[in-house]
Amino acid sequence: MAEQMLSDITEGCRLPVLRRNQQNEEEWPLAEILGIKEQNGRKQYYVHYVDFNKRLDEWVMYERLNVRRMQIPRKDAKTPTKNGSGSCSRPGSPDREMVVCPRPFLHFPHRDRPTNCQVNWHGWDPPTSATPPSLCEEPAGSIPKLNPSSQNGGSRRPLVSTVGRKRKALSMPMDEDSQDSSDSVPAVPLPRQTGSLVCDKSHDDIVTRMKNIECIELGRHRLKPWYFSPYPQELTSLPVLYLCEFCLKYFKSLKCLQRHMHKCSLRHPPGNEIYRKNHISFFEIDGRKNKEKESTEDYNVACILTLPPYQRKGYGTLLIEFSYELSKVEIKTGTPEKPLSDLGLLSYRSYWSQTILEILIDLKSENGDRPQVTINEISEMTSIKKEDVISTLQHLSLINYYKGQYILNLSQEIIEGHQKAMAKRELRIDSKCLHFSPKDWSKRGKW
Repeated sequence: MAEQMLSDITEGCRLPVLRRNQQNEEEWPLAEILGIKEQNGRKQYYVHYVDFNKRLDEWVMYERLNVRRMQIPRKDAKTPTKNGSGSCSRPGSPDREMVVCPRPFLHFPHRDRPTNCQVNWHGWDPPTSATPPSLCEEPAGSIPKLNPSSQNGGSRRPLVSTVGRKRKALSMPMDEDSQDSSDSVPAVPLPRQTGSLVCDKSHDDIVTRMKNIECIELGRHRLKPWYFSPYPQELTSLPVLYLCEFCLKYFKSLKCLQRHMHKCSLRHPPGNEIYRKNHISFFEIDGRKNKEKESTEDYNVACILTLPPYQRKGYGTLLIEFSYELSKVEIKTGTPEKPLSDLGLLSYRSYWSQTILEILIDLKSENGDRPQVTINEISEMTSIKKEDVISTLQHLSLINYYKGQYILNLSQEIIEGHQKAMAKRELRIDSKCLHFSPKDWSKRGKW
């Protein structure tokens, strides 16, 4: 019976898989089989947890699979392609029809208690709330939300002060280009509120949905990649892939890397150094000499990367702050390339919240009146695009409509949370140490 079950497990099947969360508690989320391989005479299965982040995908043994609740894709189901047409060449689409295949329950270690399972046992619809708590938590330094039920803002209600808490009210006059007679926040295109790497529905190629590199060695660190890497196929079977930490060239053995290190002359990134303070340096790359991408959509960042050994040390926020310092020198507003990844969304939302709150808290009242500020003024002072400013205010539930104008209410709780977050933010950009001259791209086109 067990051998028959093993043969029934194919790519595209869905079934609960045992995993442990950050609290070391057992859970059985629904997962899809993306790949099968045999190693040392035993089969391993590459699973993607449905509606979980792709970085949690992993190879598991048969003992962690609950084949009793396996869902087999129908043979006549077709995998949709990018142009909408159907194709039945490979399984793996999360939107295909599935059939629950009940099995007699066999006892396996740690698999006889399918309680607290986050799936619908009698159907194939994915759970509505399967994201693990670790992915829902705000990052360190983020601002707590006051009223999650009104994140979208724009609700018309009288201004009510919280009992026992001081609130700072700011008057927000309407911008000339955004006046509206309606009682809601102006309809502005907002950035995507979900990460682009949370699920796999945008990826049709099943090959790129699987992590293909086991481990890489970069300098004195060994890292386990989270996602697919486009390395040559013959290198994907190696236990460790060696990379030069200066030019990022890859090698299949340590000896090859050591021979390369005697020849590699790079000791810093290519380009000109435009910022240096203490141990932090930034380099500008000339697109005529080195490869880079030019944005025509006001993007001031295309990609931000902080390697795992250096995460949670403030470098990601420092990169974001530096990108807006460059936008200030260029005298324009900027925004990151959309859609943001899940971690990118949390990082930018944290930075936007801290930067905007810093502006609002420092506003001074004149003649005893409430301090006034417009969305455009906030955007000009911070170089953050107006759409991002509005989405941040709505996310923090700070903006309200009252008696014909928009009011920003800062509670003492928000102010204290902001002060704690800024106290933890040790790395900051010093504009005096920035030596950057913006390029005139209009002249470059005439060349």
